[in-house]
Amino acid sequence: MKPVELRRIISKSEFIKPTAGYCNGFVQANLVVLPSEYAGDFEKFCEKNPKPCPLLEVVGPGKHHTSKIAKGADLLKDIPKYQTFIDGKPDKEISDITDLYKEDFVFFLLGCSFSFEEALMNSGIYLRHVEEKKNVSMYNTNIDLESVGIFSGKMVVSMRPIKCSRIVDAALICSKFPSVHGAPIHVGDPSQIGISDINAVDYGDSVAVLPDELPVFWPCGVTPQNVLKQAKLPFAITHSPGYMLVCDIKNEDLRID
Repeated sequence: MKPVELRRIISKSEFIKPTAGYCNGFVQANLVVLPSEYAGDFEKFCEKNPKPCPLLEVVGPGKHHTSKIAKGADLLKDIPKYQTFIDGKPDKEISDITDLYKEDFVFFLLGCSFSFEEALMNSGIYLRHVEEKKNVSMYNTNIDLESVGIFSGKMVVSMRPIKCSRIVDAALICSKFPSVHGAPIHVGDPSQIGISDINAVDYGDSVAVLPDELPVFWPCGVTPQNVLKQAKLPFAITHSPGYMLVCDIKNEDLRID
């Protein structure tokens, strides 16, 4: 199925499930929707924190169709499930935000780790959460983000156990994908970045780290959602985790050699 075909089904609310495993090879994007009065500072925040918040495209105000990464996609209904926030707290999950749309909304599309995971697997690097059909392990950390206006907080990271012999390879591969989180931010002892128990995930699923492996940590796209919660905006919208915008550009299109 081509991305445009999947988006067409999603727009009719005939596909309401996680998008992982669909349209393999194509970029999937995270979404943040804010009223325009907050958009300028949030865009600057992303620019100052490009590893956890890699901007792929900004749409609006006054528009809700993409022009770059998924040409003509309607951001009001081409994502399977959205999460609304009121005063920084998750409110409800819905499959269409057309009735909530206001002309001053600005849509931010952010890079996702699915892109570099494909490159890792194509290079023979084993990813346990993929093989076990689990969500990736994610943790809150003590790593400060660069603040802009009301947007601040700590970075969220994702963790993948990597064989010690392939860690350098993994870092080099991911460094070629800066628009989808790029190279790892930490390797080894999780306590050095504020994680007291690697078996106690904050988001996603826990996976084993074997004796010939080390935990490798990447900046994570859950970071913006945590920042929104801390900012306590009166209203905001994101995608529901795992329910992504499936784009027309390919993962390899984001590779920088």
